[in-house]
Amino acid sequence: MLIDHSAFDAYMLLVEADGKRVLYTGDFRRHGRKSVLVDRIMTKPPTDIDVLFTEGTNLGSDKPEKTEEELERHFVELFKRTKGRVFVSWSAQNIDRTVTIYRAAKRTGRTLAINLYTADVLDHISQGTRLPRAGFPNLKVVVTGALGNNYRRQGREDFVARMAAHGISAKRLEGSRHVVMLRRSLIRDYRRAGVVPTADDAFNFSMWRGYLLEPYHSESLEWCRAAGAEIAHIHTSGHASAADLRAFAAAIRPKMVVPVHGVKRDEESYGFGAVHRLGDGEAMTIP
Repeated sequence: MLIDHSAFDAYMLLVEADGKRVLYTGDFRRHGRKSVLVDRIMTKPPTDIDVLFTEGTNLGSDKPEKTEEELERHFVELFKRTKGRVFVSWSAQNIDRTVTIYRAAKRTGRTLAINLYTADVLDHISQGTRLPRAGFPNLKVVVTGALGNNYRRQGREDFVARMAAHGISAKRLEGSRHVVMLRRSLIRDYRRAGVVPTADDAFNFSMWRGYLLEPYHSESLEWCRAAGAEIAHIHTSGHASAADLRAFAAAIRPKMVVPVHGVKRDEESYGFGAVHRLGDGEAMTIP
């Protein structure tokens, strides 16, 4: 059953065998651009579920759980008040976030400059949809040397050439008002092209704050902070809130709930009905 999640093409799984029915939620949420998919399941849920295996990533956490529409408004505000460029770090596989940032760029008259990998992801999934891809207005692909050579070594010269037709030179980002995707792997090529952050620019980290403990993610932030750029954190979780997890379990009304994928499963087990806690690697026989 197709659902709302920060990852593209995520599903819940209903497994039926030997007269038993098991529903596995996988990772999901109710505050993305496809939240209606989860709401429909809750409105007309599968019946007679013996076991609900449910994620619990956000149980006991304080992760932000704003809607993508709210994020879009915050990005618009950031883009409007920033005199120069806005550098943004986000996951290329978080399609909702790409759409959010692209829509905010269009609304403020800016152009979103993405790297080759993000263009590759969009190129694979956007055919026949309204999702942005290379060739859309207000969207450019930056073909940097390192990433371009990586694709060429894979024998994908045609892809690089096709993206270059909708591309922008890194040098043209200097002194511009683009919204620029920023990853640690891009910094060296940007520096060589004279693209360095300034006090007129801004930086937004649009991923879980915990990642900033890793140098791969923190280097981009510190690079911009050292230049005096405004630092923002416009982000929302890819997982359901604790309230939505409990609401989903209540809508399904399973005979038993087995929590998986979370660190606060024991302390936050209230509100889920009959909970059966499994240890790692522990087998379970459905009665």
